Order: sequence, then structure tokens, then C-alpha cells
Amino acid sequence: MALGITLGDYPLTLTEVLTVFAGGGTAIEQKVVLDLRLGRAVVGAAVGACLAFSGALTQTVARNPLASPDILGITNGASLAAVAALILGGAGAGGTLSVGAEAMVSSLGVPGTAVVGALLIAALIWFIAGPVRGDMMSLVLIGVGCSILLSALTTWLLAWAELDRAAEARMWLTGSLNGRDLNHAWAPLVVSLLAIAAAGWLAFQLAALSLGEATAHVLGHNVRITQMIQLLTAVILAAVAVSAAGPIGFIAFVTPQIARRLAGTATPPLVLSAFCGAALLTGADLFTRTVVPWELPVGVVTAFFGAPVLLYLIISNNRKVR
Repeated sequence: MALGITLGDYPLTLTEVLTVFAGGGTAIEQKVVLDLRLGRAVVGAAVGACLAFSGALTQTVARNPLASPDILGITNGASLAAVAALILGGAGAGGTLSVGAEAMVSSLGVPGTAVVGALLIAALIWFIAGPVRGDMMSLVLIGVGCSILLSALTTWLLAWAELDRAAEARMWLTGSLNGRDLNHAWAPLVVSLLAIAAAGWLAFQLAALSLGEATAHVLGHNVRITQMIQLLTAVILAAVAVSAAGPIGFIAFVTPQIARRLAGTATPPLVLSAFCGAALLTGADLFTRTVVPWELPVGVVTAFFGAPVLLYLIISNNRKVR
């Protein structure tokens, strides 16, 4: 975050940044730090923490490193709801549908709409799974199928919408921190801090579940309710992150595995995953602003580096099965 605030087309020293925080500095320094860079850095850290914490929860509950909000369709559900809010909530839809959508957006906001969409998709996947809910691989496959369908619906919305609305939504779908300020930071910052505060209880429950559902039940844990609370927490974290910065891929998928290897634990540690996610996303955003000749959406960078990790995990899992 410090590097993200100091580096850029108008470079600053850390002393100059601290002077601005203390109320000093020139007008241009205050503009650069407070209006252009600080909010972007805070949003990046909060969104990265939300996504990584969500991924650590889903991967631990599913006992599968491939289970993340990206793969399970949660991110796509939040994206579809947010895109629908952006497109239908303006003049592009027309008629009563636009009025209803605009009323929903004004009452819930884009973060609330994204959370509602993610919760609906999570409930749908849970309902479709039915008797195979205990088989996490089947749950993952159902999530992948729902994810493909949701992506198709999002594409249909973009093709149906007016050009200016579609361009706005398409830019948002790339996953970017461009133009983000402190107004976009409150929702992901609050939910990430609440999740970290609850990490002790969540980790205690996850430690029991990692021994198996039968063992956790013998130890006095209500397995179903515990899993529902954990998955609900993961859904809300992912949805709020998507609503703040768009669907930034692979942070929720890759970061928990990095944290697990750093900690040397059997399952991804929650708090370390959150801090690694914050560092990874702010670092990727800094890379797009200072290393690449033109400023790419940060979601492109995370996908570029995350896809090989996905292939590596799939290949390594296949070798273990053999």
C-alpha cells in the first residue's frame, strides 16, 4: 500500500505522504495522495482480503483446493446481479422494469444487489445438489455448470443493453481498481474486518470439520449449521468484493494455497490468507500502473498469473489420485 501511494506518474516520498496525512503538503500532493491513490490502495487491500478469506473458507469446507467462489459460480452470480443493476437501473431498459430495477438499486445499492445475487445462486446450487451435498466434487461440478450459465446470461444482458450502459458494465466486468476511491472502500473494509474478528471461531469450527464430519459430530459440532454459516460468510465476502471492484479472478483461488504453503498447515489459514490476498491484489495493481506500458485492469493481470497455478493444482491432484 505504501508503494502504491508513493509510486506513479507523480512520484512521492514516504515522508511527503506522511506530511499530507498530517495536514501539510502542497495542493497537488494532497490531490494525488488523498483523491487519487489512497482510496485505490485501500480498496485493493480490502477487496483482496475479502476474496482470499472467502476462498480459504470454501476450500476448507469443501476440502478441495479447486473450490473457490470463482469456480463455484458465486462470483458470477454477484456479477450478473451487479451488471443487471447497472444496465436495468438506468434509462437503457425503459418501462416498469427499469423503474423496479432502479428502485432496487437505490434501496440496496450495487453492493447489496450483488450480495442478493450471490446468495440466490448459492441457494440454487445448494438446492440442485440435493442428496449429493456431502460430495463436494459434485457440488463443484454443479457450481461450474451454473457459472457457465450465468456467464451466458451476463453476455446476453450486455448484448441487449444500450451501447453506453453495455460499455460501462463491460469495463466493470474486467475487474479493475481504476477510479476507485474511499467511497468504494467502506463495504469491503467493514466485512473483511468483521470476518477477521470472527476468524477465531471460524478456524475452531474448521479444525473440527477437517477431521471429518463424523468426528466433528462426535465432538459436539452441528456440522450442517456450521457449514452453512461458513459458506454464507464466504458468499457475502465474495459478493461485496465483486460489487466494489468487479470480478477479479483467481485471488480467491490462488491466495489460500499460497498462505497454506507459507504457514505449513494442512488447510488454508484464514487471517494469513486475508493478508496475503490484500498484498497480492495491491501488488498486482501496482504492477499494472508502474511496470506495464499501458494501464491494464488488474483482473487481467491476476488471471494471467493465476491460470498457470490452476493448471498446476489440477495436474498435481490428478497425480495424487493415480
